[in-house]
Amino acid sequence: MAVLTIRLWPDEVLRRKAEPVESVDVDVCRVLNDMAETMYRQNGIGLAAPQVGISRRLITLDVPSEEEGEPGSGLILAVNPRITARDGKTVVTEGCLSFPGLEIDITRADHVTVEYLDETGASHTRACEGLLAVCFQHEIDHLDGMVFTDRVGLVRRRLALRDYEKMRRDDA
Repeated sequence: MAVLTIRLWPDEVLRRKAEPVESVDVDVCRVLNDMAETMYRQNGIGLAAPQVGISRRLITLDVPSEEEGEPGSGLILAVNPRITARDGKTVVTEGCLSFPGLEIDITRADHVTVEYLDETGASHTRACEGLLAVCFQHEIDHLDGMVFTDRVGLVRRRLALRDYEKMRRDDA
């Protein structure tokens, strides 16, 4: 496995709609495993292929439990994920590996149903709630060329992007 380079905003790949994966093969599995390694090394809970410069519909997730002592999601490798149902609303403070240091309160569906293929090509339908639902929505947005700052109003977006640019300048 290899650690891939995370693309940072405003890299243009983050705005491209990712291409569907035609078949789950050895190359797709290698990319998914490299993405998982990268996600773990960056202490992330989700990563979409465009974030590592690959414009394909692939995501990795490993969401911790919201309740102490309960198991988390475990590693999910998802090919061509899509949300088929949404319900409820929740406001969550989100971060993104492509916007290091930036956190924004985002309104998301609290429950989603997601369909995807796993690394073996098997089809899954998964009902998700809480942080796992939020994470799927965030990563699937990346596949559609959206970033989390698109989910807030114009004024909040401008302020958030200004703060992000200031953090980047201060780190340089």
